[in-house]
Order: sequence, then structure tokens, then C-alpha cells
Amino acid sequence: MKKSIIGMLLAGSALILPGLCLAASHPFGWEDMFAMVRLSDPQPSPDGASVLFSRTVYDIDKNRGNTDLGLVSIDGKFERRLTFDQSVDTNGRWLPDGNAILFLSNRSGSFQIWKLPVSGGEAERVTDLPVDLDGFELSPDGNQVLFWSGVFVDCKTLACTAKRLKERKSSPVKARIYDRLFIRHWDTWNDGRRNHLFVMSIKDKKPRDIMIGMDQDAPTKPWGGSDEVAWSPDSKSVAFASKPSKNEAWHTNSEIYIVKLSRKSKPLCVTSQNKAWDYGPSFSPDGKTLGYLAMDRPGYESDKFHIVLFDLKTKKKKHLTKNWDRSARTIVWSSDSQTIYTNASEHGRVKIFAVDTSSGKVRKLVEEGANKYLALTRLGILVFLRDRMVHPKEVFTHNPGTAQTVQVSHVNEKQMASMRVSQPEEIWFDHDGRKIYGWLLKPVGFRKGKKYPLAFMVHGGPQGNWGDDFHYRWNPEFYAGAGYVVVGINFRGSTSYGQAFTDAIRGNWGPGPYSDLMAGLDYVLKQHKFIDKKRMCALGASFGGYMINWIAGQDHPFKCLINHDGDFDTVSSYFNTEELWFPEWEMEGTPWEKKEVFEKNSPLRNVHKWKTPMLVIHGAYDFRVVETEAFSTFNALQRLGIPSKLLYFPDENHWVKKPQNSRLWHKTVLTWIDRWTKTKRARRR
Repeated sequence: MKKSIIGMLLAGSALILPGLCLAASHPFGWEDMFAMVRLSDPQPSPDGASVLFSRTVYDIDKNRGNTDLGLVSIDGKFERRLTFDQSVDTNGRWLPDGNAILFLSNRSGSFQIWKLPVSGGEAERVTDLPVDLDGFELSPDGNQVLFWSGVFVDCKTLACTAKRLKERKSSPVKARIYDRLFIRHWDTWNDGRRNHLFVMSIKDKKPRDIMIGMDQDAPTKPWGGSDEVAWSPDSKSVAFASKPSKNEAWHTNSEIYIVKLSRKSKPLCVTSQNKAWDYGPSFSPDGKTLGYLAMDRPGYESDKFHIVLFDLKTKKKKHLTKNWDRSARTIVWSSDSQTIYTNASEHGRVKIFAVDTSSGKVRKLVEEGANKYLALTRLGILVFLRDRMVHPKEVFTHNPGTAQTVQVSHVNEKQMASMRVSQPEEIWFDHDGRKIYGWLLKPVGFRKGKKYPLAFMVHGGPQGNWGDDFHYRWNPEFYAGAGYVVVGINFRGSTSYGQAFTDAIRGNWGPGPYSDLMAGLDYVLKQHKFIDKKRMCALGASFGGYMINWIAGQDHPFKCLINHDGDFDTVSSYFNTEELWFPEWEMEGTPWEKKEVFEKNSPLRNVHKWKTPMLVIHGAYDFRVVETEAFSTFNALQRLGIPSKLLYFPDENHWVKKPQNSRLWHKTVLTWIDRWTKTKRARRR
């Protein structure tokens, strides 16, 4: 409850990619989307000559994905896979000499650390611990690993945790007893374990729990990941972010801790005065400063992150980007500790910025696309992944000195060359005293003079946005490839347009965004006469699904609606969700404190006005918006005699991840839109 890599692409034309002369043969479809290799976690080599990354490929017949490791040279001259095992190989990290990597794999049955020579050869197992490792980071000197795993806090050893899990699995009694929240989170029931951090020498392989005694300050599973831990340059200290567990269901507080490993001291909290979210610690290369990201408002998960510098000697703090109206996502230090590179959302894109650590002055470096997973080579070259609405992620570099940005990997280019996609067009219009932004995509194969049906997409969050990125669940190109005009409006509450715009949705979920959406629809209908006003369908997920239920109770122009994982009643949804801080912030309190706000924004209040055919979709493991919200929606539709259909996934959460489930999802959604917009097609991809 959260762009064209080829500038020559024109709507309805063939996509021609650099170095390839293949003409496009078909419009973008679901099979194309799932054929893409999904890249993540780029890691520059110690000499800066190559980049290691994770690559995930989905096997539709086997109904699962497989992750392995890939390597590309920084000059783009070679590109190859490093691992080929039919297991999950991920979290690749270079050893300091650059001749080998460590990585996380379940090829032995449990997730352990393995070592692989880059030049070739067999991987060898490094750890043989009794529990699964959820992730790890290698120390700068290459002698230690910092890993995290879920443990029972009354167990003194990892073997104790493993034994208890085995006993529970074999026990005929599956009942659970709770005396506090969370009882479950996202899609997993709380089994009593908490995530702890361990430091282990690669030589002696004896893990040490550095969070002993922090039972009230250790997060319930899962741990956030590598962006919440950091090694000091001398490999003698560790910093990490952790959420205090007391009342964790209704607070967003996360603290930053530092542990001096040589002293075996307890973690020192450096953010205790801030009761909002602190995150993403990173030591400066000179070892003098710890940078991290901080929010100001407790209970608000979409507040602005600003960069804070903590002087490790004087203990003084400097709020570096307090007055910058963008939310920083990461901290990457320059080698001289004088500059911090970060990325932040701005106007539907994720751009890269340079921040002077003395003055706080911000410079924009990279503007195109969605640029994520920033890293820096020893030669000062930025490495990152970029995707756009017309292209999935690839490895890119940016030289801050020459301002040159270069695409390094071409993993998906051959696949992209075999299809046609639509070039997204930006929308700007004025409404209710604000500038509102959005996107429009013409159907692939667009011809002037012809009328086309409209797929009107509503994003989730609500603090999210339709951005210039490549989405694997709500991809606008799928609908453009199916012959629809696609429109996505970034209504009030959307991110990347300044914090005030994001904040504007609080207490006003229904009327405000609906007003923005309808104003955006009116704007595009006036500007683009090729949209058939009589053949329009609205669809959305999460908050977008909530908004579909809200639209259903208004005087709207849509012939059909699609609601994926949307709230039916804001009051009932408060009492069945897990992260209570979210509705408490959004509705300005609890239902007993702010009854009028909850009821004012509940789609239930207008259910008697519903009349539009609706497809309802939900997953059983969605603990954020629980399945009863979908059942309530479907019950109301059926009782009112409205044409409706329920697509229910007993094995999915808030998303639909399994390939064959995704294929059914897309087929069902497109069939529903086709039916009510009277769209016929001879063949469907």
C-alpha cells in the first residue's frame, strides 16, 4: 500500500535497437513480458573493469523463476552468465582480489554462501550453517561476512533454532498463540522468530550474533536487506537499521545502530531522538562520517527521506538535504568523501543527483528513465540499472566528469527487437489549483482517423506513480499492444512531484483523487479525438482497486471496471490489515477517533449506486488488503444483479507472481475489457 531506451521509437512503428537490424514482427504481449531477463543488484569489480549482477528468467511450463549470476565488461565488449545451476544463485559479491566471488545459493537445499572463480570452475560451499541465510555482505578486507537470519531469541545457537523449526514442522499441532502484533505480515505468519545479524570470519566460520540483548529492537522477519547494513572502510565496525518491535504494527520508527566489532560491545543507537523512519546507513570512505536517510514524521511511511551526516568523532549531525524537495533513495559516496550520489523520483522518472557534502548543493546528473541500484567503481564511474516504459532493466554507466551515459549490457535487446511497443507521451494539465501529470500511450499500429477503446489505469500506493519504467504486473505496453489507448494519471498523493503534492491525499482518499482522475480523463478526451468515449474501461490494483470501488459509486463514463486487491470498506479494512500505521496516518487516526473520515472515504457508503460490470481479483496470501474485501465487493455486485466475475488465487499475495497465474490474470483481464468495450481480436499474445 508504491523510460524509451531508444529515442527513435515512434508509436506504431518498428522498434530498432542499436547494433541490430531486426524489424519488429508483433505487438508487445504477455509472452514477451515474461520472456525478459530481469536484472538486479549490479556490483562493480574491484578493478572497475566489469559488473556482476543477478539475472532472473522465468520458465512458464515449470511455473517458476530461476536466478543466476551474470557478468558484463564495463566497456560492453563481453557479456556472459557465471552460474548455470537450476537453483537460486544471487547476492553476488566480489572478493578483494577480483578473482572470485561469493554468492548466496540454495543448491545444497538451504541458502548458504558459495565461492566461485570468475575465470571458470566449480563453485565450492563456504558455509554449512544449520539455518537458511537471508542475505550477506562481505567486509572490505574480504575476511568476514555479515549475514542475517531469523532466530528464536531464547535460543543461544543457530542449531537450537533449526531444531525447533524441525520439531514444529513434524508436530501434528499447527495452532499458533499470540499476545502481540504482528501476527502476520505481508504474506507470512509470524512464527516467533526475529531477524538477527551475525558476523563470521570466513576462515574459522564461527558466527557471532551482534544483536544479542536487542530482542525489543530486532525486526520480525523479513529483514529489509543489504541496503540496511554497512561495513566501515576498516572492516572493524558495522552499521545497521532495525525497527524496534514494541508496537511495531502502528509505528514506522526504525533506528540506526553502530557496533564496534573488536570490542564486542552492544550496538549503539545514533538516532534515538527521531521517532520516524531512519534507514540506509553508509560509511564515508575516509571513515569519518556515517550517512543515512531520515524521515521527520512518525507514522508516515511516504514522508520525504533526507540525507543526514553523523560525525563519528564529534557525534554531531548535519541535515544535508533538509530543504531539497525530493526524497533521496540511497547514499553512494565519492572516493574523496566530498560528494554523495543519490537517486530520487522526479516527475515520473528516477533521476541521479550529486550532493556536495559541505554545502548540500544538489546537481542533476542523469534524467532519463528509472535509474536504480547505484554503485561506484574505483575509477569514479557510476554503475546502475536503467529501465523505461519501452525497455526492461539493463546495466548503464555514467561518468560524472564527462557527463556521458552509456548502456553496457544488452541482455534483452534481441527479444525487444522482435516486437513493437508504443512510445509514451507526457500529459500536463491544471486542476484544482495544481499541475497534474500523467501518461498516454497510443495503441501499437495506431492509424489516424480510427477510433480506439481506452484502458484507464489507476495506480496503487496511493503514494506511488505511473513512471517511465518497465512493470511486470501493470505494464501499460500490454494494453497498448492489445489495441487500447492507455492513460495513467498521477493524481494528488502521487510521488515525485514534491512532498506537498504527496501529502495532499491524507484524509481525502475518495473525492480528491477521483476529481483529479476525471479531470485528466476530460483533458485527454478533448485533446485526442481518436479515443472512443463509448468504449472505456477503468482498472487498478491496491489503492487503484479501492478507487475502482469508489468510481463504481459515482456518475462515471466507464463501460467496465477491474478491481485487483482493493478495499471495499475503509473501516473493515483497518481491522483486518497488518500495518496499522498506514490507515491511521491516511485517515488521520483510528476508526474510533476519526469515524467521520473513515466513513467519508469508504466506497461502502455509495454501494447502492453501483451499476457497472466489474471484474474482482484477489489473492489468499494478501495480508495487506485481505481477501474478505474482495468477497464483500463481489457479494455486493452479485446481490445488486450487476454483471461481475471473481478471479481468486489461493496461492498468491498482493501480487500475482507465478507465470501461469500471471498468464491467466492477463487473459482474464483482457477478455473482460474486450467484452464490455466490444473489442474483437483474431489472435491474442
